[in-house]
Amino acid sequence: MTFFDEWSQTYDHTVSGIDPEYADVFDHYDDILNDVASRASGNVVEFGVGTGNLTQKLAQHGLRVFGFEPSEGMRKIAKKKLPSVHVMDGDFLVFDKPSVQIDTVVSTYAFHHLTDIEKARAFETYSDVLEKGGRIVFGDTVFVTEEAKAAMIRDAKQKQYYRLAEDLEREYYTTIPFLEDLSHKHGFSTTFTNWNPFVWVMDAKKKNLKQVIRIARSGHEICHTCK
Repeated sequence: MTFFDEWSQTYDHTVSGIDPEYADVFDHYDDILNDVASRASGNVVEFGVGTGNLTQKLAQHGLRVFGFEPSEGMRKIAKKKLPSVHVMDGDFLVFDKPSVQIDTVVSTYAFHHLTDIEKARAFETYSDVLEKGGRIVFGDTVFVTEEAKAAMIRDAKQKQYYRLAEDLEREYYTTIPFLEDLSHKHGFSTTFTNWNPFVWVMDAKKKNLKQVIRIARSGHEICHTCK
């Protein structure tokens, strides 16, 4: 049994915020899920379904959801909650692309499991999958700067929140500037909404396909981008 299979038995209890070490992380949890769900439209791919809490919100909005979750234990609970929703084995990088056009890619509390290099690969994949106007909407722990992240780790240790501090040091929590650069590189405009000391919702909307004309002058390339 993997860590996530074991955690599936208590996950919903964890996100209730009853654990003081993670109370701030899951503050406004329901609001965060509602925010992400409200920004989604059409056919939705969800990564890191977990026990199906966001999935349930998406279904309540009348959206068609294709959920991917690598933990068998989590999938079983999600399928029990939502037997009519497609919840399949898969993750941010390895998944069976639905045969229909995907309009929105969503996730909450999961993108930090990917390294920054893997995050870049994921964005490249989603850019290929989504058409103009398609969106990536992720809610996760993100920091304004690396210095802010380091300060949060120090604060957790001072409060003797050692599990939280270890989590922040072990996982791949990134920064808003990194995600902004990544989004823009792959043709998305982004906004970030802060919900608690840890979690931000990133809403990345795919812009018009770029028409790039390269003109060679004096050995240099000049790129004119038409949006």
